[in-house]
Amino acid sequence: MKTVILLRHGKSDWDSNYGKDHDRPLAPRGIKDAKKMGLYLSSIKQTPDLTISSTAERAKNTAKLALKSGKWDSSLILERSIYESTIDNLLFILSIQKQLINKICLVGHEPTFSSFISIGTNSDWRKFPTCAMARIDFNTERWNNIKFGEGKLCWVKKPKEID
Repeated sequence: MKTVILLRHGKSDWDSNYGKDHDRPLAPRGIKDAKKMGLYLSSIKQTPDLTISSTAERAKNTAKLALKSGKWDSSLILERSIYESTIDNLLFILSIQKQLINKICLVGHEPTFSSFISIGTNSDWRKFPTCAMARIDFNTERWNNIKFGEGKLCWVKKPKEID
């Protein structure tokens, strides 16, 4: 089985001084929530083998904070193409990963993550709030065999649902 955990970046700081959207930082709430979600994943013993994050400042820092606070034993890869990505690109990124990896956390953006959940699990998913996390299982042993519509949505967690 291959597992994909989607982690949307934390709440960003629209009022900060940044040049491009790619450089927008996390807001204090986004920092707090990223740490909370990292700890949560550790507490349920579902940390990823590999984390792949968008290079956008808010996503990259969400990933780093989650890894550090949750003490994940996970490598972090920064992947620029996740920023403004399509679901097909996310599927491609997953398809080229090593087969010995069983659980991958993707850290990125809307609306792509909602679309990935909806199409990946053949469900009617609409909105994935900031710093929300979802787990999708695919009944295959190879990343390049993952197909849309064949995933099972195991759970979705939002920061405000976690104590």
